[in-house]
Amino acid sequence: MYSLLAALTFFTRLPFWKITEIPKESYKRVVTFWPLTGWLTGGVMCAVFWITTQLFNPIIAAVFAIASRLLVTGALHEDGLADFFDGMGGGTTRSRTLAIMKDSHIGTYGVIGLILYFLLATLLIADMDHISGRYIIAVLFAGDVWSKLCAGQIINFLPYARTEEEAKNKTVYNRMSATDFIIAIITGAIPLLLLPVTLLPAAVAPALVSCIIILYLRRRLGGYTGDCCGALFLLCELSFYIAADLLLNHIL
Repeated sequence: MYSLLAALTFFTRLPFWKITEIPKESYKRVVTFWPLTGWLTGGVMCAVFWITTQLFNPIIAAVFAIASRLLVTGALHEDGLADFFDGMGGGTTRSRTLAIMKDSHIGTYGVIGLILYFLLATLLIADMDHISGRYIIAVLFAGDVWSKLCAGQIINFLPYARTEEEAKNKTVYNRMSATDFIIAIITGAIPLLLLPVTLLPAAVAPALVSCIIILYLRRRLGGYTGDCCGALFLLCELSFYIAADLLLNHIL
């Protein structure tokens, strides 16, 4: 219970912390419950998209949907994406890359990365709704939850790249136990059942992206940071949208 509240407190800006005092140790297991927080953030996106499509065209509705999750999460993952691009684009050594990622200022690579991410995500969501609006809600919901499961595996395959004292939130995530992994798999995979069978292959894309970036980070940094986790989630989700849009265009 404490670990779930810690995850909801950490990954959203909603006042779950008011329910009870959460032990610091619980924050080390938040990645296990990251997919479950996607049920909330993905659900908010779906609700806002469905409501706004009744009033506006799909592009505007997509902007509202993305903005709603930004409000719920406090742009936590997008901040990580910007720092990730700045570090990987501007750093020439491991230490320099980590220093750039820790810097709170955003650079050219971060700005360009965010612009491209938001542009692609908005247009892909709008295009999927235009092709087959009856599937878009399932794609949005499953994309959020499943991508968090795929991105969360980074803590199982890589060590933390900094010391606990150097971490932004002063916490290093524990690797998942067998029980934690089962919880993450169940909560992360269930939303895929909402998809039609023809769209299920889209789930492969986030898994592949996660593997590729984990291997890249192993070589580049020898580990991961919190920024890497946030960036990996958004890139996994974007790959899910791309794959789903391709399937909708050429199969359905």
